[in-house]
Amino acid sequence: MLDYGLTEDQRTIRDLAREIAEKEIRPVAAEYDRTGEFPWPIVRVMAQCDLFRVFIDEKYGGMDGGTPTMNMVVVTEELSRACAGIALSFAGTALGAMPIILSGSEQQKQKYLPGIAEGKRLAAFAITEPQAGSDAGGIRTTALRDGDHYVLNGTKQWITNGGEADIYTVIALTNPTKGPRGASALVVEKGTPGFSFGKKEDKMGIRASATCELIFQDCRVPVENLIGREGTGFITTMHTFDASRPGVGAQALGIAQGALELALEYACNRRQFGSPVSSFQGLQFMMADMAMKIEAARALVYATARYIDTQPTERPTLYSAMSKCFASDVAMEVTTNAVQIFGGYGYMRDYPIEKYMRDAKITQIYEGTNQIQRDEIARVLIGEYRSGKPRTARTGA
Repeated sequence: MLDYGLTEDQRTIRDLAREIAEKEIRPVAAEYDRTGEFPWPIVRVMAQCDLFRVFIDEKYGGMDGGTPTMNMVVVTEELSRACAGIALSFAGTALGAMPIILSGSEQQKQKYLPGIAEGKRLAAFAITEPQAGSDAGGIRTTALRDGDHYVLNGTKQWITNGGEADIYTVIALTNPTKGPRGASALVVEKGTPGFSFGKKEDKMGIRASATCELIFQDCRVPVENLIGREGTGFITTMHTFDASRPGVGAQALGIAQGALELALEYACNRRQFGSPVSSFQGLQFMMADMAMKIEAARALVYATARYIDTQPTERPTLYSAMSKCFASDVAMEVTTNAVQIFGGYGYMRDYPIEKYMRDAKITQIYEGTNQIQRDEIARVLIGEYRSGKPRTARTGA
């Protein structure tokens, strides 16, 4: 791997995550994929090793060292090399905590972040609904003020860590007459009366990750659980995605890297026509292309993470969308080619490679489909051109 300028602390975090991935996750990944159970034993190992602290400020029990995004990216990549589904217990918690980190009050940070940092309380982010996927502005869940509480009614769908997390950041309409401008972000704790869980999804990939429906029926949430001000829910959401999409890129990157490593091992040991299949030029070219695209994706994801950490006053929307989109497209291409290298064995569940292909697909879909990412990229580029301040490849700004 190229030297991406990781600090000593980040290299230590990376090595620790890699050790957990190899010793704790890889031996059980296939079983969790088969059963779809949530990997609580591994979550407890992550917590004992302080992994959940890396994206949270030291003030709240974390250890981010001023580089929370890079820390999150490094850990997510390493865990995803062994199992992207299990890695989501970590990455999904980072996503769920992000609105509190970015826009929460001091009281909210003091109340919720220490438990997340300790790994005692997982988090989840809830915006998607049956009628509001890519069109997040179509949400219908309401949170209407009633004295010192908001009364929450509606359903959220496909929520990562759903049913397992204790802390949920929920986007709901506090003023339905204003549409998206009437959306607000609220913290809802598991066990709140009127808050229950519906169907747990039976997914194609990332099966060790809990994906569940959230149901709110006259759920009363204290006013102090409002994140920011009323009507700022979509601003909070966009800022959250700006910070979290490189994490999806890192997940895709880990999937692709893990698939390449398996393909290389297989190609060097599988013999056909009296020679290892790695000696055939057709497969050599495939693996060379896989490696080049993975490294290009890593460069973009890492550069974006560093940009977010070092340029806090700049909106990273363009680069966040690019890193998520490019890395996930690479992951899908690499895993498809890895299955091809395995040949017929690659199609069998006796071999681990087909799981990587199934897991890769979701990275092109959640946190905004790659079609939405391309729309975001084009919107920023066109807007900058029309404003007379186009960014250039030469300056990067």
